[in-house]
Amino acid sequence: MGKTNRYDADSLEVLTGLEPVRKRPGMYTDTECPNHLAQEVVDNAVDEAIAGHADRICVELLKDGSLSVRDNGRGMPVDIHPEHGISGVELILTRLHAGAKFSDKHYTFSGGLHGVGVSVVNALAEWLEVEIMREGARWKMRFENGEPVSPLEKIGRAKKSETGTLLHFSPQPSYFDRTEFDVESLKYLLRAKAVLCANLRVEFTGPDGDQEVWQYGSGLAEYLTQACDTRQNLLAEPFMGEAENGRQAVRWAMQWHDEAPGTICESYVNLIPTAQGGSHVAGLRGGVLDAVREFCTLRDLLPKGLTLNADDVMASAAWVLSLQMNEPQFSGQTKQKLSSRECTPFIAQNVRDRLSLWLNQHHEEAGSIVERAIENAQLRRRSAQKVERKRAAHSGPMLPGKLADCTSPDRRDTELFLVEGDSAGGSARQARDRTMQAVMPLRGKIRNTWEVGEADLFSSEEVRNISIALGVEPGAGSDLGGLRYGKVCVLADADSDGLHIATLLIALFRRHFPRLVEAGHLYMAMPPLYRVDVGDEVHYPLDDAECEQLLKSLGQKRSVSVQRFKGLGEMNPEQLKQTTMALATRRLVQMQMQDDEADNLVLNRLLARDAAEERRHWLEREGNAAALDSA
Repeated sequence: MGKTNRYDADSLEVLTGLEPVRKRPGMYTDTECPNHLAQEVVDNAVDEAIAGHADRICVELLKDGSLSVRDNGRGMPVDIHPEHGISGVELILTRLHAGAKFSDKHYTFSGGLHGVGVSVVNALAEWLEVEIMREGARWKMRFENGEPVSPLEKIGRAKKSETGTLLHFSPQPSYFDRTEFDVESLKYLLRAKAVLCANLRVEFTGPDGDQEVWQYGSGLAEYLTQACDTRQNLLAEPFMGEAENGRQAVRWAMQWHDEAPGTICESYVNLIPTAQGGSHVAGLRGGVLDAVREFCTLRDLLPKGLTLNADDVMASAAWVLSLQMNEPQFSGQTKQKLSSRECTPFIAQNVRDRLSLWLNQHHEEAGSIVERAIENAQLRRRSAQKVERKRAAHSGPMLPGKLADCTSPDRRDTELFLVEGDSAGGSARQARDRTMQAVMPLRGKIRNTWEVGEADLFSSEEVRNISIALGVEPGAGSDLGGLRYGKVCVLADADSDGLHIATLLIALFRRHFPRLVEAGHLYMAMPPLYRVDVGDEVHYPLDDAECEQLLKSLGQKRSVSVQRFKGLGEMNPEQLKQTTMALATRRLVQMQMQDDEADNLVLNRLLARDAAEERRHWLEREGNAAALDSA
């Protein structure tokens, strides 16, 4: 009763002010306890410190359960906003998306960028008082349940040097599972702020008057060393590094130890902890993996057939990563995961370059890191083989050993990537979405099956493995009911050798699995042939023509760098994912059947034995227009 089927414009509600927060608090904060509210207020104070306007933050947890945060920054604006007609303080605390951090005019790097944080605190507070010191005066204002109950008023004088903001609030119990602050987590956060912001003095006073103070001149190495003091470290001193390019600045400290897995793995963006990691952590992992792989390759350290992945190298590592950047993009208001993509190649390149140099300067310690990584990789391989044997025992036919299968039970959305070579297969396995993308590496050029009969087809192990992985028997009348993947994607190098392999695979499917092609299941993945760096921008041209067109459009820019990929294995997994495998950014071409006569004409010319003379004349006449330069 009470519901109606009537639905028109009058049925629509518009939530204004802070009402959206109170209506759906879980969209804006963690409702388990009010620690995230404390973090939002502390982040505002820290932003003042990052901008160079504050060097002290005092946090006090009172006996009544309320919390106060004080900084010696510039103080919130108290003048009247020309458009909205209310003071800057009231605007900040009562309106969503109001703030000074949408551009870099006032804050080069800041954690607050949505203009939402401190207004959320006010919306979910039983009461909130703010006191401001600036321009020789002290100002005060009080709010209850998000609404002002007293106007902003001047309450006295302040010294010219005495500036800052004091914000004191008590969480509203109805919005949280428990209203008590998690003191240990809060202290952990405050200590991390001091570590990450050099020379910032952070003070915490508890309900009983106990006080703790943190201040570090340059603290990443010291912080990590203290955190790892119970472990058997492999490095005498942490591996440190930093880099900056104007829009981004990154610092990191890393330690490897004999105990796995590492538990001190912390990332921050503009001093905000990103518990779920994100694109900056992907950059760190990619850079470390590239450097260790290169070191292993140069010294021939890896056992035959073993490929390292990022988990192998990072499982025994403890690390702290701090990124500062303009306008970071987070997944969700709680800012636990960074989604800004431009930081990934910046961090990966700088970490790789510095770690490569470090590894070659510290041979003994580098050997220890590699030894632990190899042990982790061998353990991973044994575990995977055990799982594969157990699954095979319960799932009928034994799947090919090199197939890295996906986990989704819904085969309509799954994809199988047939990848040229073990090296590229290893990168593809790390770049894929394990839920819906499977990867099977192929050994070199598969057999030319264009003129092979079905009776002799399985004399090729690679062809037999493809059929088993697909769950489809060859033949014009084959049943697709057992097809295990919705898309079958050929992924080969973008050069002439890769195109040759792709042609052989297309011929295999067109001749021996025609129903699969006819039903639209066959695709060509389109990896780039080039990487073009223009300052901080990265472009991935598909071929020579696209690269030339891009270079012409760039004109005479001086900082253009062009790299030609020798093969898929030269790409790191993040590059392969971004350019070729991620659904949002890849280029995938569906292979469609023409009539039999047209298809046979083209493939006969390319692959038939008795067409060698015709093929030679065709290559002499049109080869330079049809083939890519393999140099």
